[in-house]
Amino acid sequence: MHGDIAVIGDTESIKGFKAAGIRTVCIDKTAGVDSRAATAAAIEKLALEKCLVIFITEQALEGVEDIPDSYKDHSNIAIIPIPGRYGTTGAGMRILNKNVERALGANILGVTE
Repeated sequence: MHGDIAVIGDTESIKGFKAAGIRTVCIDKTAGVDSRAATAAAIEKLALEKCLVIFITEQALEGVEDIPDSYKDHSNIAIIPIPGRYGTTGAGMRILNKNVERALGANILGVTE
């Protein structure tokens, strides 16, 4: 097992985590690379390796926002969106709002899509 925590994102956004000894998975959006497939594969691989907390930059999460939902019933895996080097896209707050609304039945955070 490589550790209980991992970070997925572009090189610049995750290099500080790597320097701190946290496992990182680089997903750079370069020409010819399907970053959505790479992100989905990275999350699946980390989940299979029993990684408990997966931080993912909001930019890496673009196009695969539904993936955290597929792990919501796995009580031992937390997928947490974080801002990347370009700042926030609002994806993390939208996901948090959706989870709070699902749990409480009301949009108490006031986030709209």
